[in-house]
Amino acid sequence: MLVYPWVRVPHLASHLLGRMARRLSWDWQQVYAHPIYFTETFVDPERNRGTCYRAANWTALGLTKGRGKDDLTKKQNRSLKLLFGYPLVGDFRERLCAVEPS
Repeated sequence: MLVYPWVRVPHLASHLLGRMARRLSWDWQQVYAHPIYFTETFVDPERNRGTCYRAANWTALGLTKGRGKDDLTKKQNRSLKLLFGYPLVGDFRERLCAVEPS
């Protein structure tokens, strides 16, 4: 992402994360015909600490096991990532628990 030198937005990372969070569920619903209530992201702690996520009130949920989504061996095969989560609605727990599995 390019930020021009004359752009002055206090707390730019938190500002961008907030704008993204406000729009994410609507955009998702336009494409997939259902909303989302909670979002997550992964940060490589060997490269950064997730400071912008912490500043934007994302919650650090812990470390991954380093196995990836297509793991077949149950053994670590990549670096551990720090998982952050952010609720998009206040009652996300109730809404997620009410969702019927497909």
